[in-house]
Amino acid sequence: MKKRNIALALAATLALGACVDDGEDGLNGTDGTQGINGAPGTNGVSVFVTRNDVVKTNANIAYAAYADSLISVVEMRDTLESFINNPTQSSFTQAKQAWLASREPYGQTEVYRFRIGPIDALAADGSIGDDGDGPEGRINAWPLGEALIDYVAPVVDGNSGPESPANVLNGNIIANVEDYPVIDKSTIELVFEFGEDERNVTTGYHAVEFLLWGQDLNQDQSGAGERDSSGGQRPLSDFFTTDNGNTNACTSGQIGVVETLCERRGQYLLAATDILIDDLTKIVEAWEPGAGVHYMAYVDGGDVSLAKIFEGMGRLSFGELAGERINIALTTDSQEDEHSCFSDNTHRDIFLNAKGVQNSFLGTYTRIDGEVIEGASPFDLMVVEGHHELANKLRGSLETTMSKAAVIDTKAKTGTPFDQLIQESVEQPNIIAVIEGLVQQTDDIEQAITALGITTNDLRQDTGEEIGG
Repeated sequence: MKKRNIALALAATLALGACVDDGEDGLNGTDGTQGINGAPGTNGVSVFVTRNDVVKTNANIAYAAYADSLISVVEMRDTLESFINNPTQSSFTQAKQAWLASREPYGQTEVYRFRIGPIDALAADGSIGDDGDGPEGRINAWPLGEALIDYVAPVVDGNSGPESPANVLNGNIIANVEDYPVIDKSTIELVFEFGEDERNVTTGYHAVEFLLWGQDLNQDQSGAGERDSSGGQRPLSDFFTTDNGNTNACTSGQIGVVETLCERRGQYLLAATDILIDDLTKIVEAWEPGAGVHYMAYVDGGDVSLAKIFEGMGRLSFGELAGERINIALTTDSQEDEHSCFSDNTHRDIFLNAKGVQNSFLGTYTRIDGEVIEGASPFDLMVVEGHHELANKLRGSLETTMSKAAVIDTKAKTGTPFDQLIQESVEQPNIIAVIEGLVQQTDDIEQAITALGITTNDLRQDTGEEIGG
């Protein structure tokens, strides 16, 4: 499986090279390629940048980012299997680092949502269907009702179960051997969003995250007390079995439980990762340059596809990121409502999501192996079509947001993670500054849409949060 998937993800590398500026296609404003009104290219932009060029660059970058996501998850699976076979403190750390690494490319793909693409609308037969048919929920749904998967504390900061008590299953999957005698992909998929409850999540990045870190319980059970700078505290012994050479007792929220539970926890970890690989593989196939069902339709989509670029940028900026992912956690002061609440990696989610928006506007993406994919961008197009000031204004807004996101990223890395920054007594202004930056860039994206004469859906429809006035 590993070789097949990595080969798939790398298959179109040469095709991607076509979108890299080699100085011969007019992007340098020299060699006979003139800029606006016959003058040398402004900001290195040529009059020969077309709307179709911009769409194709966007499609090539989408493929590269999803391919990197797939590659990193395949590598994570190998690391997880090694850990399960030999659970040491070192291999446990390596497993967690592999999960963190897998989030880096995926976070930059979120901008390809909200546009009826493979992530949101991929049907079972591989065609692009209706919005909501895609695997996004299986891949990245949050917050989890983690009590469905494994043991949880009696009281937590937030809700660890489903939205409705009517959708509670008997026990958790790992502990309920009678109802779930075998833990494999089918078992996990069977109860995904049981009762159509969006908190009953059994798959994806955050299910794996929960199994590696456990709940972040760094305040007392009354909801008071101070949070520390660490994530969840799942013990290594939760994976001890005699098969992997451990004579110490298996744990599962308590000492000396039946060893089967530790075996099942390892089985769940690998099965959930296998589902993640399956889902990402389908998305990569759909975006494959020159062959993917979505890629082919998208690059021929003209202004409809161009509009999707700006709609994805705006809807991620405002409703999903500023509203659902930041403001809800801020206003409720809830660890359970932060995006990566188990690992305390929410600062990277925010930074990478914002980076994905910037990537789309500037037409550039750096792959996990260091290769830069770049080409004609929306910024280039706006300059070519005479919207110089607005292009620079939007570019500046994106840079401002990134600088604000870099502040909370740095603070987390130096000991003050997101779940501390959202506390009123700590440094909420740093979080508020990111929200304000995202709102401003959404305003500018809307102006760009008007200037280019393209049509999108409402950029502010994805949250009920009152943000930005």
